[in-house]
Amino acid sequence: MAGAFGEVLRRLRSRAGLTQEELAERSGVSTRTIRGLETGSRVNPRMTTVQELARALPLAPDERGELLRAAMGGGETRDTAAPGAARDTAAPEATRGAGPPPGGSPTPDGSPTPGGSPTPDGSPTPGGSPAPGADASPGTAAPPPVPDPLADAVEQLAAAVAARWRREEEQRQIQDPFPLPLRWRAAAEELADHWANIRRLPPGAAAGPLALDGQLDGVAALYRRLPSGRLVVLGRSGSGKTVLALRFVLDHLASRTAAEPVPVIFSIGAWNPAAVPLRDWLADRLTRDHPGYAARGPGGTTLAAALVESGRVLPVLDGFDEMAAGLRRPALEALNATTLPLLLTSRPAEYAAAVAETDVLTSAAAVELTDLTLDDLAAYLPRTTRKPGRARPAANAWEPVLAALRARPASPLAAVLANPLMVALARAVYSDTPDHDPAELLDGERFGGPEALEDHLLESFLPTVYRRPPPSAPGARPRRAVAPDRARHWLGHLAHHLHRLETPDLAWWRLGGGLRRGPRTAVTALVTGVVIGLADTVLAAAVGGPYPLVDGAVVGVLAGVMFGLVHWLTFAVRDVQVAPSAVRLRLRGGAPRGTAGPRLAVGTLGGAVFGLGYGVAVGLMHSRFRLPAGLRVAVIDGLFYGLVFSVAAGLSFCLLSLVESPLDLRSAAHPQGLLRAHRATVLTRLAVWAPLFGALVGGGAGTAVGLLRGVLGPLLWSPAAGLVLGTLSGVGGALGYALALTAWGQWLVLGRFWLPLTGRLPWAVTTFLDDAYRRGVLRQSGAVYQFRHARLQHHLAQAHRGTPGRGPRR
Repeated sequence: MAGAFGEVLRRLRSRAGLTQEELAERSGVSTRTIRGLETGSRVNPRMTTVQELARALPLAPDERGELLRAAMGGGETRDTAAPGAARDTAAPEATRGAGPPPGGSPTPDGSPTPGGSPTPDGSPTPGGSPAPGADASPGTAAPPPVPDPLADAVEQLAAAVAARWRREEEQRQIQDPFPLPLRWRAAAEELADHWANIRRLPPGAAAGPLALDGQLDGVAALYRRLPSGRLVVLGRSGSGKTVLALRFVLDHLASRTAAEPVPVIFSIGAWNPAAVPLRDWLADRLTRDHPGYAARGPGGTTLAAALVESGRVLPVLDGFDEMAAGLRRPALEALNATTLPLLLTSRPAEYAAAVAETDVLTSAAAVELTDLTLDDLAAYLPRTTRKPGRARPAANAWEPVLAALRARPASPLAAVLANPLMVALARAVYSDTPDHDPAELLDGERFGGPEALEDHLLESFLPTVYRRPPPSAPGARPRRAVAPDRARHWLGHLAHHLHRLETPDLAWWRLGGGLRRGPRTAVTALVTGVVIGLADTVLAAAVGGPYPLVDGAVVGVLAGVMFGLVHWLTFAVRDVQVAPSAVRLRLRGGAPRGTAGPRLAVGTLGGAVFGLGYGVAVGLMHSRFRLPAGLRVAVIDGLFYGLVFSVAAGLSFCLLSLVESPLDLRSAAHPQGLLRAHRATVLTRLAVWAPLFGALVGGGAGTAVGLLRGVLGPLLWSPAAGLVLGTLSGVGGALGYALALTAWGQWLVLGRFWLPLTGRLPWAVTTFLDDAYRRGVLRQSGAVYQFRHARLQHHLAQAHRGTPGRGPRR
């Protein structure tokens, strides 16, 4: 029985002296699953889960057999589990009460097929027929399903995605007091594929259209009616495409079966199809937002890549119109080169232009969002304001506006408020702020047309939300208020920064990406050199060094040049940013990740360059620059220190990779959480690496003296000198590595120091970004922020640049 399995597992784990967390680390099975199995809240364990646990436990043959027999006993009582108990395994899809997903289950290449249940190898067969070779005769038992090594990863991804977007929906007040009634109709026929392709019909079959009209709460049902599993959602700027994508994800997950892929939102505006294949980009974004999926998966790839390649991820590609104009055609061609089911959102004009250049999205139906009606506004806006009081209980601030709109349904204000984004802005400016009267929107002399009204709402949004007291998390200290003009300046810089990078994603590790490569490298070298030079001066003075100021200056200059050069060669020359790592340090259970060789080479080369330069400088300084004797001393010291530092740096960086492990699968990232996690990883890494590097330098120096004495002549060295050199090297090397070669260090150098120093950002950057998110100016999309709407971003970027005209819409 399942309870018996939990008892056996708990007893064997306790006998081995392992905690649930330690067993999870050894086996790769989540702690939550192990806890559920042992308590009986999770029954019917998968055989792959049992095998992984058995391999991780130090079991004798009889104990292993006992564990397997207990698991098999749980399978005999599969249908007698207590109501409400979570199942660790899914029943075959053919026995499910739920209908098949759109197009059936995903095939190994990610394409759906009409109807059908999955075959033992995971691929569906049309109409639910058994797989080739399976005995379908009555009374013959079907072969057992092949265990799915990705099942746990899929379910944990589904849970993380659902939790993330539920929080985001609450933050955006989408359900407060109720969602705006988004509706759609079938788009123009030339923007959709042939119905025979959409319905996946055989040649010659009649291909009638499907009914596509619907509203927000039916988007998941509409998608499931499409056999191709491909849908394009079109809508003008601010029509609610992103809200619809969010609602699709939540509704799809709420009714998802185990055989269906997990819908994940990707901001496609950040994809460059000319540089990165679609599946690689999807896997990279999945890893960014869920760092634990960088772990090794089946076939030697990452879990993220395995999920994408096997069709376990349903891409919800939001913002096709936000791509650079020259990339839309190759993006559409790349999408058509795959058979991945997907949902794509775009403004109609941009999508139509790409279609005119190449073709429609293959096998995709297309719908277009419609405008809000006066009845929609009358039902929504009055319920967003405060009650007026007992004197006029039925009165409402929006009454005059609604009456005027009914009298003039073709007025500019009616056209503006037909847009959900503008309604949301009007609510923020007038409903949520009692001292603002929406009747001023009726001033025809002040607002001569729709564009003037839209500019007014966009312009009024920031001053309105920044006049309110800053929101604080429960139990947190009150935050300092931000002046609206300062907030506008800083947000304008961020909007302009995203415009230059041609991406909607505001990532903390890319805040310095707005600087050109040369200045960015120069600032990195300067700050790194100054910090290392100061640290070297203080430490040299503390240990009684003869020339601490001179030594600190020499070390600072050389360290700045070396780390600046390494930063240039590693990142700037390719114009890429340092990305947060998806690993943690585990002194037990770490595993090589294929980086030991490259790190050995880079560390050896960097150490040799620094050691050679440092040795030459020290030799010339000690010889008081007397030539040619001083030159001979400089060469000897350069060779000596070059050998010491090259070996120490190469070995220490190589050994560091052996204690790195992937992050936990449940480590779904949000901007501040990812920053804290990466900071902890860097500091832990340095706590291990600095003493290791210092010991290798100090100990290696003594060894090098013995090896080189016969080659270079008499060499003077002492254990005390080795200790001092090791200490200085460990501290200086750790500081340089952190500042120049990690995402957290670049965040400190550029985001926390240089950009605030030059007035482009506030000193408390993280606090400001979180405050803007809580005020509704920014939204979170996984590990990055985005502006609430692309239209707001373009408005702020234009105002920051001081250029006239209007920006592109979405």
